[in-house]
Amino acid sequence: MKRIPLAVGAAALAVSLAAATGPASYATAVTPDGAGRATLTGFASLPAQTFVPGSEPSGSQIGTAPINGVTPPFSGQPIQGFSGIVRRGDGTFEVLSDNGYGGKANSADFLLRVHRVKPDFRAGTVNVLGGFNLSDSDGRVSWPLTRADRRLTGADFDVESIVRADDGTYWIGDEFGPFLLHFSARGTLLEAPIELPGVKAPENPTLNGATPNLAGSKGFEGMARSADGRRLYPLLEGTVNGDPAGTLRLNEFDVRRRAYTGKRWTYRLDSPANAIGDAISVDENRFLIIERDNNQGDAAALKRVYLADRRDRDHDGAMDKTLAADLLNLANPKGLGGFGETFRFPFQTIEDVVILDDRTIGILNDNNFPFSSGRTPGRPDNDEFITVRLPWRLHAR
Repeated sequence: MKRIPLAVGAAALAVSLAAATGPASYATAVTPDGAGRATLTGFASLPAQTFVPGSEPSGSQIGTAPINGVTPPFSGQPIQGFSGIVRRGDGTFEVLSDNGYGGKANSADFLLRVHRVKPDFRAGTVNVLGGFNLSDSDGRVSWPLTRADRRLTGADFDVESIVRADDGTYWIGDEFGPFLLHFSARGTLLEAPIELPGVKAPENPTLNGATPNLAGSKGFEGMARSADGRRLYPLLEGTVNGDPAGTLRLNEFDVRRRAYTGKRWTYRLDSPANAIGDAISVDENRFLIIERDNNQGDAAALKRVYLADRRDRDHDGAMDKTLAADLLNLANPKGLGGFGETFRFPFQTIEDVVILDDRTIGILNDNNFPFSSGRTPGRPDNDEFITVRLPWRLHAR
């Protein structure tokens, strides 16, 4: 999800609170009996002005005026925009940068990249161990790309979700198509982008004058994989034209057949004004899904992780939702990060969730560098990596 202008002031806060609670028809989430607050158990931060060593300049299309105290263009590629995460099992993680500076028109000099990071929760820091750029060196994309060397940029795709296959390759969800993109372990596109049948965003290069039926930057924001790796579950961030307002499609993709199965479920937002940030499988039927409003800082009113069950046991036509963690109301008894007894994760875009054990999840923000300033007004947000202990076990499989 890209940066959207934020409303400010008391009136805007009242509007955001109304949007967060929404009308009764959207209040589908429930809390298990006896459930308590989720608890912050780890905090680490990567400074906003961290750049890929030896990388190309970037940010030339966002002007030259200071933004939150930093002045573009930049001498390198910022390590930012974390919009997807893969757990490697050795204490390190791969995190996906999205399309760069907020849109197709201003991100042609931002190279799409997967970073390898290792949080140090004792020191409160995030160490960047390396990474790889994404490219189409074998010519799988049939339309013109930004660069002659076919390294992919934020003007080519808006990558927002990532899963790692058992063979070490990566499936990445894009918002411009929306497309599924299959990359090698070193970031080379392995096959032509795979479209979602019947759905096209305005940025889709195959639109050919047709009318899009999905809003811009509302494609595959989250994507989960089945435990056996045979199916992918990409989740749209926006509502397809003709669907009820505030409902999002979760589609099933068969990896071996390279085709959608036709099975589809509905995730209903608490309010049509909200968006999702990420999704991960818990088991065959359940997913953890980040839902958020579009506000930041003190105005942020809804930043939540829901446990969503596709079995729809209440038969209302949408996945059942159970509140797992309120990211604006985390218990912080140890005062981690130098914060008080209640910890808030008040960022505009929160786009990464990973399961660490049966009671603990990891959450990261997309800092939209240099635009977002949810932690400290007037200063660009850092990339923060937190761990959260849930009030009950997931019983994940």
